[in-house]
Amino acid sequence: MRESLFILLLACCFVVGISIDTITRTQPIQDSETIVSSGQAYKLGFFSPASNSDRYVGIMFNVPGTAHIIWVANRERPLNGPSGTVEILEDGNLAVLNGKKEILWSSNVSKSNNDTRAQLLDSGNLVLTDSNGTSIWESFQVPTDTLVQKMRLSASLINLTSWKSAFDPSIGSFSSGLYLFQIPQLFIWNNSKPYWRSGPWGGNTFIGIPGMNSAYRNRLYLQEDNSGSMYFINDYSDTSGMLYYMLNSSGVINEVSLDGNGYWNISWSSQESQCDVYGKCGPFGICNPRDSPICACLPGFQPRDREEWSRGNWTGGCIRRGWLQCERNQSASEDQGKQDGYLKLKNMKVPDFPEPIAIPEEECRSPCLQNCSCTAYAYYNGIGCMHWNGSLIDVQQFSFDGIDLYIRAAYSELDTGKRKDMKAVIASTVIVASLLIAFSAYICWKWLAKNKGKDQEVKLLSEDVIKMVNIVSDTVDRAKFEELPLYSYEALANATNNFQSKNMLGKGGFGPVYKGKLLDGQEIAVKRLSNSLSQGVEEFMNEVVVISKLQHKNLVRLLGCCIEREEKMLIYEYMPNKSLDSYLFDASKPNILDWRRRAIIIEGIARGLLYLHRDSRLKIIHRDLKVSNILLDEELKPKISDFGLARIFGGNQDQANTNRVVGTYGYMAPEYAMEGRFSEKSDVYGFGVLLLEIVSGRRNTSFYHDENELSLLGYSWRLWNETQATRLIDAAIYDQGIEHDILRYIHIGLLCVQEFAKDRPDVSAVLLMLTTEISNLPRPKLPGYTGRLGSPQSESSAQRDCSINNVTVTVAEGR
Repeated sequence: MRESLFILLLACCFVVGISIDTITRTQPIQDSETIVSSGQAYKLGFFSPASNSDRYVGIMFNVPGTAHIIWVANRERPLNGPSGTVEILEDGNLAVLNGKKEILWSSNVSKSNNDTRAQLLDSGNLVLTDSNGTSIWESFQVPTDTLVQKMRLSASLINLTSWKSAFDPSIGSFSSGLYLFQIPQLFIWNNSKPYWRSGPWGGNTFIGIPGMNSAYRNRLYLQEDNSGSMYFINDYSDTSGMLYYMLNSSGVINEVSLDGNGYWNISWSSQESQCDVYGKCGPFGICNPRDSPICACLPGFQPRDREEWSRGNWTGGCIRRGWLQCERNQSASEDQGKQDGYLKLKNMKVPDFPEPIAIPEEECRSPCLQNCSCTAYAYYNGIGCMHWNGSLIDVQQFSFDGIDLYIRAAYSELDTGKRKDMKAVIASTVIVASLLIAFSAYICWKWLAKNKGKDQEVKLLSEDVIKMVNIVSDTVDRAKFEELPLYSYEALANATNNFQSKNMLGKGGFGPVYKGKLLDGQEIAVKRLSNSLSQGVEEFMNEVVVISKLQHKNLVRLLGCCIEREEKMLIYEYMPNKSLDSYLFDASKPNILDWRRRAIIIEGIARGLLYLHRDSRLKIIHRDLKVSNILLDEELKPKISDFGLARIFGGNQDQANTNRVVGTYGYMAPEYAMEGRFSEKSDVYGFGVLLLEIVSGRRNTSFYHDENELSLLGYSWRLWNETQATRLIDAAIYDQGIEHDILRYIHIGLLCVQEFAKDRPDVSAVLLMLTTEISNLPRPKLPGYTGRLGSPQSESSAQRDCSINNVTVTVAEGR
């Protein structure tokens, strides 16, 4: 009897087990129910975006604590309450119905029958099959904004379409898909206009995405089906992991993966700078995010409208400066022998509209030269020879990767290469001369001090000069200053009115910063290293090496430097709204930074930090992320500044140790302050402190005189545990309608400042938490704060040393 009962129970369990991934005519699902794929990878059910009571039906990852939606059924017609159902209609279609049995969405298959079933597969594909088991409709054929593993994106009408906003699944302005004209390319369109382009498919990679060789091989492929049609597939080979590509509401494709700690990380984004926007510099323009301005004309060209160009409106592009020889009268005797030629540009994202030519590499140039309308050519092994006829649009120069592009130029332009060689000679001469001058200065000062008996001054100066000589020598080969312009002392003195105090913008840890205006009208910010700081030379050269390699819209741009006499200065783009603290903690500006602007600032800082940690050519740890190092542009968008303390990591390096701990009181992670260990998670800690300051409108150090609290972190933690976190929100931005969103940011901030580095999320996971709706974030653990190291009595960036566990700590007070 017992055996029979056991068999019956087992049979019932088996029936339930095979039915939980399926919707049938007799087995619909209601609002509180879900179906789960057989391997537990995905589930289908009802959900509501944050700050939105509307109900939608979607497919999502079946991962605890997350609600990453990969597909939405009724995105244009949401349910108004929890009375909806998903069921099979009498005609066999799958549908979403409201409480009145009105159809809000349907699979809308015309040749269905009433004996159909909808099954959620372990690929995330929802498949509607007929009585013969034949697929008659699939969710993969009508995607929303996400491309998951094994999902195909064909060149037909199957495109990704963005949500209208992060909290509104209805169809947004952006779509993405394949464009197969001549050579396949992946596009993002803003409505019907191109917004981003991958560059041509080169057999294994899209050659317009730098770094794709190492980061994306074995993930994204173009393949051909049996009918000869091309399709794009996310063929991620690691079956144990989860990875997807999402087109967000801002028109950016993010590659997102789940790490071993349960955090979703952004490992790549399609837009890292304004140069990634399609045609940013117009026809015959070239974009380089490391330059200022970012747009220039191709060699041999000039702005079509100089006035608009000078205003930063580059969409009109450029026109050729003079006639090509092939456009002139070929019989003119004085022009004999003055043939057109080509100028070579390295590391290029090639223009749109490439035309493949089936000829060997050595023959690629000749037919282009013979065709006067052929404006450029290039060769890539996976594609072959490519020609461009007419305008050259969407051209970008990368710092690495890219290919060589040959631009047609008139004979008069062909000496440009010689001028470049001369520029290199001059640059080398300047560097050698600087070294000789530094060495000569050392000898002179040593002789003078010997005669005056100032041995101690000689020791300090000689150490400084030797350090500078060594640093310059060491970094010339590594950085080559990325052709960083050298400004004269005289030019900077004139620009800043001889460094008058009225031009001073502020004073940092290594010297004052002045506002200046160059002769061409460009406004600049000049950081002048204080001569009294013996350790400042290293920070100065470190900043030159680090920031000259960086290019991102949320990082301040270094325009050049000055090393002349005893002066060492850095020249940056000018930020008209100064630093974030000038708005955040100024009682006279309470309403300028509303919640929307603060959220944009927080997200921008996270994007800049993600670039430093993951997306730049080098992995960089900032080590001094604080509110005064966040500058605001004319639109109050953030840029991370001050890289004097930053450190470059090797490709596989995760952390480093130092006996010289430098940073700012209140922003240093415990493992860094106490043990000298720093990593990406150290920067995440500083970001968390920043986030809580931005939400609360209070400095982390403002609790020094409060006997009940150690810091803003301690105060935040106490309120969180007492379920009174709303008291932390700055009264200037509090609104009950957005309370849920702000509390989510506080939650994320507390996750970032957890005591142990292993518990903190990576910055890519942080950015994902900020920009997408995650239903159940991990519960934060106790924050890490080391108590008072001393009273911050001044707002200067003065430094002081103290000893903690035999580690020297140099603390730069926040200004």
